Amino acid sequence: MRVTLFIPCFIDLMFPKAGISMVEVLERLGHTVECPEAIACCGQPAYNSGYWDEARLVAGKTLETLEQAEVVVVGSGSCGAMLKVFYPELFAGTPQAESARRLSKKCYEFSDFLVRKLGVTDLGARFQAKVTFHDGCHGLRELGTYEQPRRLLAQVRGLTLVEMKEKTCCGFGGTFAAKFPTISTAMGDVRCAAAQETGADYIVSNDSSCLMHLQGLLDRQGAKLKTLHLAEILSQT
Repeated sequence: MRVTLFIPCFIDLMFPKAGISMVEVLERLGHTVECPEAIACCGQPAYNSGYWDEARLVAGKTLETLEQAEVVVVGSGSCGAMLKVFYPELFAGTPQAESARRLSKKCYEFSDFLVRKLGVTDLGARFQAKVTFHDGCHGLRELGTYEQPRRLLAQVRGLTLVEMKEKTCCGFGGTFAAKFPTISTAMGDVRCAAAQETGADYIVSNDSSCLMHLQGLLDRQGAKLKTLHLAEILSQT
């Protein structure tokens, strides 16, 4: 099928390898991938901060660009939640309400698209390491993405998945980290400690914003533990 890939701002600017890996995986499965240059941001920072009118200005352009897409795959649980869950709320009562509802129905987070839409779990990937998985809050709580990445990792040759004891927030939360840095750092330190207790070599997630936050804290601690987006593992054969 023709897949329109929504690459979040922070992946485009800071973690392009995660986006490239998604393209590689989807093309290997035989799909045509489009990444519209007209898309800039989903509007979530303004939306989460209560600036809904400003969010609509940004989100409206994204909505228009994705209007004709056959299916939209989002490279982040947080942006995925914005498009699928919060766009219908943001545009409720506006002329774009129906367009937002149509977009919601054809949006999938990357791992969810592979497992539930395509029925694919084994991509022939190989990655010799012990990893632990971090569930981003939006992906887990808004999109219900839990089993999907784990089913994909279970089929990676050489990989051992060790779960952390608790499912907690990393503390990033976008603008939350900027408004409440002390609380954000404390939450992140707890998550980093839980990850290090597993003895893993990598923290894997389907949300690069969480990984950015955790890697920054780990680097400051001088820890050897590294972070990787799920797609970067699945693309390795």
